[in-house]
Amino acid sequence: MNKMFLTAAIGVAVIALGQPAPAADTLRLMTGPQGGSWVPLGGSLKSMWEKAMPGVTIQALPGAGIANVKGVQESKTEIGFANSVSTVDAIKGAAPFDKKHDNVCQLATLYPQYFQVVALADAKINSVADLKGKHVAIQPRGNTAEEITRHVLQVYGLDYQKLGKVSHVSYSDAVALLKDGHAQAFTLGTTIPAGAVMDIAAARDIKLLDIGEKIGDMKKINPGYTLNTIKAGTYPKITQDVKVIGYATHLVVSCKLPEAQVYTMAKTMAGHIPDMVAVVKAIDGLTPKMMAEDIGVPLHPGARKFYKEIGAL
Repeated sequence: MNKMFLTAAIGVAVIALGQPAPAADTLRLMTGPQGGSWVPLGGSLKSMWEKAMPGVTIQALPGAGIANVKGVQESKTEIGFANSVSTVDAIKGAAPFDKKHDNVCQLATLYPQYFQVVALADAKINSVADLKGKHVAIQPRGNTAEEITRHVLQVYGLDYQKLGKVSHVSYSDAVALLKDGHAQAFTLGTTIPAGAVMDIAAARDIKLLDIGEKIGDMKKINPGYTLNTIKAGTYPKITQDVKVIGYATHLVVSCKLPEAQVYTMAKTMAGHIPDMVAVVKAIDGLTPKMMAEDIGVPLHPGARKFYKEIGAL
């Protein structure tokens, strides 16, 4: 079953990255897995960019944080959603990337992400260490959260082989596994409150596992990891604040894209922040200065021109 899920996940990535080169007036945008926030946000960006750049078509494709960065590097897509921690690894050529990625440029930082470990309340799981021997639903390979899962397991002295079973599945399939009790825990990286977690909580009592005690060890693996807090009440019956691993969602583009085109993309986003907030509430409060934040990924010249022009740099 695991092989079947993994094969399906790889198939989706191959389909997305194997698209034929688009016409000159088409830009490909790799988003994320179904059930996450990147797919609907990608639809919003497609709409606003096509209106701002007459004659340009944005082709939205499925994707994942790590796969999207590789896609941009290899000219298999022009734009992609990404996660700060894994993109910095790409720029440096650190694992899971096998070389320095020099065709990946920053367009904009968007909002914080939260790596969450959700367990069924009756599964006797009070710590990540208790996942030993349990069935855990994990996002498909190529997702940043899958990479973070392995890091979190590592700092607790675990790996996939020490779990009872691993299912690399989509959010929706993970929800089904936990609702039915076939899996006892689920790892994911997204905004809060996550729709997938709310869906599980509507059917089963859940726990969020606190990872705060291991932030020092996590930073040794990747200094980009931060410590975020999920407040009590964010999910049903979660009565205490929970410390989790944090990172940022951002947009990357091919460094080869024309300066004027990327300038327009950045300017359009800055002028339509309320439209993005309507899709992803976590974007609320975003400013051009925050969009231009240095996260260790070089700004595209077009984006840099816009941010300088408005005083954000």
